[in-house]
Amino acid sequence: MDRNLAINLVRVTEAAALGAAKYMGRGDKNLADKAAVDNMRNMFDTMEIDGIVVIGEGELDEAPMLYIGERIGECGENSLKVDIAVDPVDGTTSVAKGLPNAIAVVAMAPRGCLLEAPDTYMNKIAVGPKAKGVINLNAPIKENLINIAKALNKEITDLTVTMLDRDRHKDIIRECRELGTRIKLFKDGDVAAAIATCFEHTGVDVLLGKGGAPEGVIAAAALKCLGGEMQGMLTPMSEEETERCKKMGVPIDKLFLMDDLVKGNEVYFAATGISDGDLLKGVTYLGHNIAKTHSVVMRSETGTIRFIDAIHKLDKKPRYAK
Repeated sequence: MDRNLAINLVRVTEAAALGAAKYMGRGDKNLADKAAVDNMRNMFDTMEIDGIVVIGEGELDEAPMLYIGERIGECGENSLKVDIAVDPVDGTTSVAKGLPNAIAVVAMAPRGCLLEAPDTYMNKIAVGPKAKGVINLNAPIKENLINIAKALNKEITDLTVTMLDRDRHKDIIRECRELGTRIKLFKDGDVAAAIATCFEHTGVDVLLGKGGAPEGVIAAAALKCLGGEMQGMLTPMSEEETERCKKMGVPIDKLFLMDDLVKGNEVYFAATGISDGDLLKGVTYLGHNIAKTHSVVMRSETGTIRFIDAIHKLDKKPRYAK
């Protein structure tokens, strides 16, 4: 695929982040999400791709834009045919409450390469490159953590495990404490947390627990670019979610490995910070209709990782939602 697509994807996530960040701390996550979706969709219209949204805001009857199955991009005769996975705001509650680690994210791969994950929960384990090959979601948590610590050449008491701060994780927390690992809980949005396992400066070694299945595919795309590893298994929490999995033909009892979640080695991933986090800084408004963003863009084929600081003159951005 065209390597110039990477910088265009950053423009998409920058636009989404700038839209959502206007509503930081204002208590309305839906308004923040809508602004991000509007900006992201407008920027996709400028890209020379024939894209299909495989992970988006929901079905057609749930979302007016970026819905699953929507065709986006210029869609010309010679446009690249790609799968698109979007999360305009990973961490909508964090934006509404003014909390950290909210990001805007996009993953892209050739048509048919991203798993069309149903909107249900997924049990996940994610690690960075040094622990790749030593994890097994079907194995006991203790066994995984011991193997990860060995791979990282760390004492088990120096290992940092991160997971969503949810009651459903109380058993995982208990096991980690019994083993003596450090625990870092976060309130919302597990894409950023999964990515953090690949960067030593974040201090995060492994992500565990249940989060959204669509977010799992997006995180897997990033980890494929970074050389990390992720495994997942669907865990529907209701009969309705179970039926949705069956309807989409996605098996509930299957252990999804990296190549099940994201096929091939032509994956692009971009993210822009909305609020300050471990990986990215949030949007900063400098006055006079000028804002600053901090983004990361990755390409699996080359392994290139770029961090981008950008200054935006918002009055010259006609495609951005007002």
